[in-house]
Amino acid sequence: MKNRNLNRIGFVSLAATLALPAMAKSPHSISIAPVGSIAAGSFLTSAAEIAAHDPATQRIFVVNAQAARIDVVSIANPAALVLVGVIEVAGYGAVANSVAVRDGIIAVAVEAAVKSAPGKVVFFDSALQFVSQVTVGAQPDMLTFSPDGSCVLVANEGEPESDYSADPEGSVSVIRLAGGVAALTDDSVRTAGFAAFNGMSRELLFNGSGPEGSAKPAIRVFGPDSTVAANLEPEYITVSQDSKTAWVTLQEANALAIIDIPSATVTRLVGLGTKDHSAAGNALDASDRDGIPVANAGRINIRNWPVRGLFLPDAIASYQVKGVTYLVLANEGDSRDWPGYSEETRIGSMALDPAVFPPAVATELKKSGQLGRLKATTAQGDTAGKKVFKELYTFGARSFSIRDSAGNLVWDSGDFIENKTAELNPLFFNSNHEVNKFDDRSDDKGPEPESVAVGKAFGRSYAFVGLERVGGVMVFDVTEPTAPEFVQYQNNRDFTQPPATVGAGDLGPEGVLFISEEHSPNGKPLLVLANEVSGTTTVYEVSKVLAD
Repeated sequence: MKNRNLNRIGFVSLAATLALPAMAKSPHSISIAPVGSIAAGSFLTSAAEIAAHDPATQRIFVVNAQAARIDVVSIANPAALVLVGVIEVAGYGAVANSVAVRDGIIAVAVEAAVKSAPGKVVFFDSALQFVSQVTVGAQPDMLTFSPDGSCVLVANEGEPESDYSADPEGSVSVIRLAGGVAALTDDSVRTAGFAAFNGMSRELLFNGSGPEGSAKPAIRVFGPDSTVAANLEPEYITVSQDSKTAWVTLQEANALAIIDIPSATVTRLVGLGTKDHSAAGNALDASDRDGIPVANAGRINIRNWPVRGLFLPDAIASYQVKGVTYLVLANEGDSRDWPGYSEETRIGSMALDPAVFPPAVATELKKSGQLGRLKATTAQGDTAGKKVFKELYTFGARSFSIRDSAGNLVWDSGDFIENKTAELNPLFFNSNHEVNKFDDRSDDKGPEPESVAVGKAFGRSYAFVGLERVGGVMVFDVTEPTAPEFVQYQNNRDFTQPPATVGAGDLGPEGVLFISEEHSPNGKPLLVLANEVSGTTTVYEVSKVLAD
């Protein structure tokens, strides 16, 4: 484990105070800058996925997934991070997926060796000693303590085996802590599942006519799964401040589940709709091979296209404004792409409905320099199930959104993120996190907003949005949910260095953690980014910037 101090600013950060006309610069601004980092010494092994903070010990707990352990790092001095211990979880399963900490108790989600089998949530104390464990659903992933500390909630993703030989139900486990962690048994676990929706036909759900309490638009239920409950795969959880309600992203379904925590019941499914990429403010770069005149080369070509973007959010956070709860979602986009079933294709290989796309128009759109390279779904948009497509749907919205507590869209960042990264980092626009290649991801979800945290600093609320592919974090003032303001883009990545080397910096931010000044070791707000590709965990200091 190598400990290094940061003495450089990321490639794009010097210009990061600029803003596009579409979004005002916040007059109540902050600035983030990296102050310390630590590397797990492992590239492309998910060595730094998620981080959790314990203010009592000033330690962060970092998921080292494939190693099946939690790395324990002291941030007593944020400029000099020190590995002080590890928690091995290999004895409880095969993969560590997530970690949460509260009042000296560390909860770890552990996936079984056979991922379709039930997993575990394992509890440790502040001395890193085992306390108890409980059995939960298949592939337990993100987990969190409720704000009142009464329970732990874990999203059991329940992905299928790659050949669909087994496909467990997705669910959310609610682990009651009333008797103390040491007294936990499997009887302490209640399951919020989706079996109640199995009676609804896929057609009704997909057409937006869901069960009682469900809202239009469509909930994407598709593929070879045997039931609706097996089809839905919980991804990420946020909990209301009164600890009574949870909102859970169902990423591939393009939906939210709303859960009543006291009864451990899914009360509502909410389809999230689509983004019209032909509308002003919703443009995207659709090809990595649209260079002119060089064949098979890319260019920055952010424009409107006749496609719709599926939001497909990954991370979700919540905050309150004047007592009203708002949800913040990172619209990464993720398809169902397994050897046993895949919805992915490229528009160039799709048959387009001539009634909507006349032959001459279709021929032009299907060129590599137009929409031909853009990845799209075959699971919807066809005419009468004949795989002749009258509507084109692509993965991810290349944005982050704010929604109300019922899941209704309040605000979306549109094409701002892709335009901003193009402005600030034109030489490596839409690069991947494993290669330094210009325009590499334009055909496939662009910068890919993956992670999000919301925190309050200096009296204002801010959203911190991690960009998985090109890297870095974008900061927005979300104090007014209907009119967020851009603050900064900071990327601690050096594109002049090979990605597999220490000098490359941070690659693939998976987890974003905000630490308030009240809980910070130095009395200043901090931001922690866990970067799964580079295996690095970096601490940023948040400073107030006075308006000009």
